[in-house]
Amino acid sequence: MKINRVIGVFWSATGNTRQLVLNIGSGLASRVACDFQEVDFTPKAAREQTYSFQEGDVVIVGSPTYAGKLPNKILPDFQEKLKGNGAVAVAVVTYGNRSFDNSLAELKQTLEADGFFVAGAAAFACRHAFTDMLGGGRPSKEDFAEAEDFQQKLAVRLQGENPSEWSVSVPGNPEAPYYVPLGTDGQPAKFLKAKPLTDMEACTNCGICVGLCPMQSISAEHVSQVPGICIKCQACVRGCPEGAKYFDDPAFLSHVEMLTLNYASPLKENRFFL
Repeated sequence: MKINRVIGVFWSATGNTRQLVLNIGSGLASRVACDFQEVDFTPKAAREQTYSFQEGDVVIVGSPTYAGKLPNKILPDFQEKLKGNGAVAVAVVTYGNRSFDNSLAELKQTLEADGFFVAGAAAFACRHAFTDMLGGGRPSKEDFAEAEDFQQKLAVRLQGENPSEWSVSVPGNPEAPYYVPLGTDGQPAKFLKAKPLTDMEACTNCGICVGLCPMQSISAEHVSQVPGICIKCQACVRGCPEGAKYFDDPAFLSHVEMLTLNYASPLKENRFFL
């Protein structure tokens, strides 16, 4: 196929998905000698727009895994705001060293329903948003080396085949329910209503957390208040320069401890599908 441009589209609250999509997208564009464009789908304002693509476009679409699937509050935006119109897509998911479960299958199904031909897919094990004890330091130099190998194989395939004839199989069931978070007692950990707290002695009221929240849920007037929905993405916790944001919900902390006890090792391998 003739490739006119490569576009990287990502929802990435803590940055890992962004890094990998940009690496794959920019590297692929360089290999096929075309322009590369970036669409940061993370801010709420960005998800209020519609993005239309066309034949000749290759779109690398990335999302983290939340409870084994795509983030439920963001899924409708992936379904409604991306218009493939016969463009080629590459599905990329990241996950925090437990499992990507059904997220890749759900993303592939979503992109096909959006009008894309899915030419390839990948799942990368990364640092978990909740704790550095799970996949800390990833994506690593070795992960990026694997991403570059994936780029090369994509470039060969894209330049040599008709995308309408492709069929990429990925594991998982897009219709499966979300994974149920567990606590250390093995029982469901119910922290849906948990919201970040603020250490006011450390907070400088800089407002960075307000801009980082992908749900626009943190009050600009009083940054310690979260009147909107919290999806536990950890963007404010990871992004606060003073380390002033934190969670102390017992059920949430019990789930994090359970993950650490059971999934800190071994480090999971990345998976690629062409």
